[in-house]
Amino acid sequence: MNSKERLIELLRFLFRLTDEQHPVSTNDIIDHFRSMGEIIDRKTVKQDIDMLARLGYDIITVRGTHNVYFVGSRLFELAEIKLLVDAVESSKFITTKKSIELAKKLASLVSVYQAADLKRHVYIADRVKPKNEQIYYLIDSINTAINENRQISFLYFEYNANREKVLRNDGKQYLFSPYGLVWNEDNYYAVGYSEKHEKIVTFRVDRMVRVQITDIPVIPAALDFNLAEYARQVFDMYDGKTETVSLKCANRVMKAILDRFGGNVRTEPIDSETFRADMEVSVSQTFFGWVFQFGGDIKIIGPKQVVEQYTRLLQEAMT
Repeated sequence: MNSKERLIELLRFLFRLTDEQHPVSTNDIIDHFRSMGEIIDRKTVKQDIDMLARLGYDIITVRGTHNVYFVGSRLFELAEIKLLVDAVESSKFITTKKSIELAKKLASLVSVYQAADLKRHVYIADRVKPKNEQIYYLIDSINTAINENRQISFLYFEYNANREKVLRNDGKQYLFSPYGLVWNEDNYYAVGYSEKHEKIVTFRVDRMVRVQITDIPVIPAALDFNLAEYARQVFDMYDGKTETVSLKCANRVMKAILDRFGGNVRTEPIDSETFRADMEVSVSQTFFGWVFQFGGDIKIIGPKQVVEQYTRLLQEAMT
């Protein structure tokens, strides 16, 4: 083992087996290399530790009768890794198999002791998870098409009442100019221009099959197209006609309004108990369902055609 190999092995050893609560001594390092058939002395250990520090690695030396060492800061702190593992674990988009793989990879970024602590908090097996492992490759293909400004073709399915997959568009392929991918409520959506619909639409990635990157250039989006703004309008209230809607709201639902529409939503007091909120939404049954769940604490007061549409839906639901 030459000096470069020894340095790499020492770094691997420290990252895997040390943290603030678990430092190692010079003798521990010597014993580790001896187990690999390498004989080093205390002076070599000190020189290698100093070299790692000069290279920018945060190797902490606690000086005493017997010096001990541990890795200080890492690329990700333990709390950050826990956050990422929780996100992977709870995601309905990531399959059980992939969740376990990702959790293991994330755990490899901390010491073995911290990784053991992470395992005690993982409950992937009991989560509602998809079974389609191909979705990761679909996302990769769509990203490639976006980066190369090329259209994609694909088939798209929905489920019927018997939970059977049924192809949309009479089983014909869609031709689509992808502009971006949006992750919303644990589903990935491709946003772009559909030639069939002759407008910008969204498709759920997990319902796309036989995705192929074509040689056809994308149909460019309008210069004023804003993917983030489009996603906010569409995914907040799903795909309907965009309207500026006015709501009369009880004061206690202010948090719900801000959570749904963000801090830039326009609001003003009506009286001591209510306020008015104005925002752009995609008017659809999803939007009306969201309003209905508040049991009268949110009322649509404009525009007139949206109020009438909501009233008709309520009347139909009661008949």
